[in-house]
Amino acid sequence: MEQRIVSAACAPHDEGEVSLRPRRLQDFVGQRQIKENLAVFIEAAMKRRESLDHVLLYGPPGLGKTTLAHIIAQELGVRLYPTSGPALERAGDMAAVLTNLEAHEVLFVDEIHRLPRVVEEILYPAMEDYCLDIIIGKGPGARSLRIDLAPFTMIGATTRAGLVSLPLRDRFGIIARLDFYPKEDLHAIVSRAAVLLGMNLDEGGAWEIAGRARGTPRVATRLLRRIRDFAEVAGTADVSREIVQSSLERLEVDEAGLDKVDRILLTTLIEKFQGGPVGLDTLAASAREESGTIEDVYEPYLLQMGYLQRTPRGRVATISAYTHLKIAYPDRPGATIQQATLFPEGEAE
Repeated sequence: MEQRIVSAACAPHDEGEVSLRPRRLQDFVGQRQIKENLAVFIEAAMKRRESLDHVLLYGPPGLGKTTLAHIIAQELGVRLYPTSGPALERAGDMAAVLTNLEAHEVLFVDEIHRLPRVVEEILYPAMEDYCLDIIIGKGPGARSLRIDLAPFTMIGATTRAGLVSLPLRDRFGIIARLDFYPKEDLHAIVSRAAVLLGMNLDEGGAWEIAGRARGTPRVATRLLRRIRDFAEVAGTADVSREIVQSSLERLEVDEAGLDKVDRILLTTLIEKFQGGPVGLDTLAASAREESGTIEDVYEPYLLQMGYLQRTPRGRVATISAYTHLKIAYPDRPGATIQQATLFPEGEAE
């Protein structure tokens, strides 16, 4: 496979802004099985001088789907062209992108579940046979024209894998589901990011951020940047656990990683609907949040932590939610149940 210099397809960062994204597979923390498998697939494709098979990455937001797409292109030594499902409104948009790809280059489509059907259908022959079937003209005089494409790799990313149609999903040779990160991996991510940001963050502070990051690297780095702001304004060079705890309290992020919206959702479910069951749209209207935002952003973590259940009749708050919010469970007044946690008890020091 011909090696080329990878050039950024997006606008560069400002000089003062530090990118915390890893650029090589060896620097990517977490998702061990996916990372090891991708390393094998990439090496095999390069040895055969072929394009890497098409890749579908799915999972909750902030787990590294976009980062992995950039890393794959970097490891292959080719250019990556990023776009998104909503941006490709017509078949001609997709045809223009595909015909501009050179051999073995990578097309990254974020939110691929939002591709219009007419655009999706033009992808089928492109992904399978590297060609485009275009209809020229209308009526009895219409004719089909086939355009050959250079072999390419398409990487799709989605938070809603169930909305990706089966014909499209079946054309991806590599399908990977990204899971929430354990606390140890988040600690490594936070420690690396602190070094890149020039922060003197102690071990206790790093573990505190890791424990409240909702199992999500994007949340961990976002909290770290905001803690850096508090520390700089306070004139503190060394960021200790106490400073981290104080900053997170001001950000309204509690010990389990729940933020203000999480607590509003659970409190609304418990106080207005007696713990449920209640429909998603009703809960969204009562909490004044978009139902899609609840389903994509907040609900996965609440489900993972065991604070929420989805039933055929609607959403239900669990005993762990009552305990975390310090609200007596109606069937067992005053009872306290150990809350479910995503991470193991204790922390490595």
